[in-house]
Amino acid sequence: MSAVDRLASVRAAIAKAEGEHRRPAGSVELVAVSKTYDADAILPVLERGQRVFGENKVQEAKGKWPALRTRFPDIELHLIGPLQSNKAADAVALFDVIETVDREKLARELAKEIAKQGKAPRLYVQVNTGEEPQKAGIPPQEAAAFVARCRSEFGLAIEGLMCIPPAEEAPGPHFALLRKIAGEAGVAKLSMGMSGDYETAVGFGATSVRVGSAIFGARDYN
Repeated sequence: MSAVDRLASVRAAIAKAEGEHRRPAGSVELVAVSKTYDADAILPVLERGQRVFGENKVQEAKGKWPALRTRFPDIELHLIGPLQSNKAADAVALFDVIETVDREKLARELAKEIAKQGKAPRLYVQVNTGEEPQKAGIPPQEAAAFVARCRSEFGLAIEGLMCIPPAEEAPGPHFALLRKIAGEAGVAKLSMGMSGDYETAVGFGATSVRVGSAIFGARDYN
């Protein structure tokens, strides 16, 4: 199957899951995760109407998206990988949505750059629902308070939460936990679910799912 064929299959699966879980049609946004893929691989998906994409690294995104945006100015670009504080300026300049706010230092730098650049990307807090030491994200028990601090101390308009469940655990309880925290924090958006579990995420209230290999195929990290 081509990337375009797989895109159609993923879109159909999302629509089916929306119906099965009595979600409004079109209520779940597909973020096509294009990390490690070059412009030539992304172009057919763009030409098929996909406009929302996710990237893990600021530097990689800087290398391919400005040129693509000259042809497709309505692209919406999400940063879904960890963000170093010293890359905040580039991230604010390039991305429409930053999903990985997870510490005060980063929140402070983002606030500074937003004020400086006059550009305000939409912001999500990443929650480490599995409390895995190797993963980015704020601990679940601290997340609601952190969202409140981002708003009150830094003036950041946090609109959602994001999580990546542990690979070896069932994702459902993690999605349910993220939805619970979102209620406590007063945010409406939930970015959860990837290629292996995005249909499950729809059932737990995801407003966006991040799907890469199910669209573009297996990645070569070499």
